[in-house]
Amino acid sequence: MPDRHYYTSLHRSMVATVILVSLMPMALITLIGGYQYSAAYKAKVLAHLGEIVRKHEQNIDTYLLEKVAEIRVLADNMGVSCFREEDRLERLHRTLMERHGGDFVDLGLINEQGMQVAYSGPFRLGEANYADAEWFREVMKRKVYISDVFLGLRGVPHFIIAVQFFSEGRQWILRTTIDFVAFNRLVENIRIGQTGLAFIMNRNGDFQTTPRLDLNAEIPFLKHFLDKTKDEQGRPLQDGMVISRVAENPATGRETIYLTTPLKQGDWLLVYQQDTADAFSELVQTRNIALFVLLVGTIAITFMAVLLSRRMIKRIKASDKEKEMMNEQVIEAGRLASLGELAAGIAHEINNPVAIMVEEAGWIHDLLDEGLDKEGNTDETRRALTQIRTQGSRCREITHKLLSFARMIDPTVVEMQLNDMVEEIVGLSSQRARFANVQVETELADDLPTIAASPSEMQQVLLNLVNNAVDAMEKEGGTLTITTRRDRDDVLMTVADTGCGIPRANIQRLFDPFFTTKPVGKGTGLGLSIIYGIINKMKGEISVNSAVDMGTAFTVRIPSAASAQAEERRKKE
Repeated sequence: MPDRHYYTSLHRSMVATVILVSLMPMALITLIGGYQYSAAYKAKVLAHLGEIVRKHEQNIDTYLLEKVAEIRVLADNMGVSCFREEDRLERLHRTLMERHGGDFVDLGLINEQGMQVAYSGPFRLGEANYADAEWFREVMKRKVYISDVFLGLRGVPHFIIAVQFFSEGRQWILRTTIDFVAFNRLVENIRIGQTGLAFIMNRNGDFQTTPRLDLNAEIPFLKHFLDKTKDEQGRPLQDGMVISRVAENPATGRETIYLTTPLKQGDWLLVYQQDTADAFSELVQTRNIALFVLLVGTIAITFMAVLLSRRMIKRIKASDKEKEMMNEQVIEAGRLASLGELAAGIAHEINNPVAIMVEEAGWIHDLLDEGLDKEGNTDETRRALTQIRTQGSRCREITHKLLSFARMIDPTVVEMQLNDMVEEIVGLSSQRARFANVQVETELADDLPTIAASPSEMQQVLLNLVNNAVDAMEKEGGTLTITTRRDRDDVLMTVADTGCGIPRANIQRLFDPFFTTKPVGKGTGLGLSIIYGIINKMKGEISVNSAVDMGTAFTVRIPSAASAQAEERRKKE
């Protein structure tokens, strides 16, 4: 019966197999479905954010275009005389402020030399000279110009819209300052989640709006995005095109989503950023739920796998115990069958001394009839009695061996010397071998180590091999050779005969139960299968080499007792 380590290993294998087979589909579905859902969800979130950024870009561009259009309408439809009169200029400015919610901070008229000749607004900028201002040079080139945010003469962040027009044969510039707070509010409204924020940068990396967080540490990193807004020829991308990317934020060390789109014909860049953990928070929650379900499923499957495998192991143990009992019964039946085969030869062997004793007893009876006082009868009677005693001792020795064999049914494994068992079996089988005209020879090694085996089972192995060999040579006789030798830590025993041999087609089935080549009623077909089971239980091997009309040799390899003990200790460790 297998030991505890076998059932422990079997239990672990069953649990691992059940868990693997059960979890593999669930894990694959979770991974594949999770990956596809994650990819689709991220794409959807990026598309949603891109659409929001695009709409705000349109709103900002529309806001700027509206302001430019208002100034151009005034420049195209109002004469320069209207702007040079400060009262009329103030009325125009007040009207703009009322109609547009205070977006137009001031309004000024500049001549072609850069001198401001009229001004309406909260600052003292009358007769200011803008000849060296960058925006002045740009508007003289472009006709219409929206500047970057700068401090200027007033010392506060602002940007201007300037329009060039002709009146009275000269070039004039109508300039207005846009409320920076109102403009900045347009960008601040782009806020999603806890970390989402938007801001505007120019081509130099200067902020055109005030971010609600300090982003100065990110400026070198953000400048890389400015180059990404150009096509292969280095030209700015068109307004409305949104570029998205995911990168690690150098200031926070967190993975961040960046969406950028050009503004003001590529002069400005609208940037929206948000931590991926914030943007994909619902995805993270869904992923956590899936992992929780997977964990619960794994625990449930593991529990059921352990429970079911334990039940299966109990049934296997019970089945193995029943199988072991049946094997012992089959072995015992085989021993009894072998004992029956021996009985015929032993009966002949006992018959000879019994016949001698009967003859001597009859001779003594004749001597008694003649009288012991007759010369020579007393000595003859003593000789006859001595012969009867000798033959009786011979019968007692034969029956003692037979009874010893029959009583050896204890399956307990002990250390034993294989040579002793060989000599015992040869002695029991010698009479049957003589009747079959078989000569038994032994070649036993002197340095043979002990083996760990059951004596009764080893008797069964040897007796079956010897009986099969004798049966193979029963018709024409032959030689039976039993050889033992040592091979490292193993003991090898070969039982060879010079009989009829075994066809190659039958060798593969030789150890199958109930397979026999003997005539009907001669064999059960269990002998070799019993031998195979016994040798296999001892962690040994049995092999056969046979040729038709030349003979058969069975070789049994059995681990030595020391080797078997070392293997047992290794398993326990």
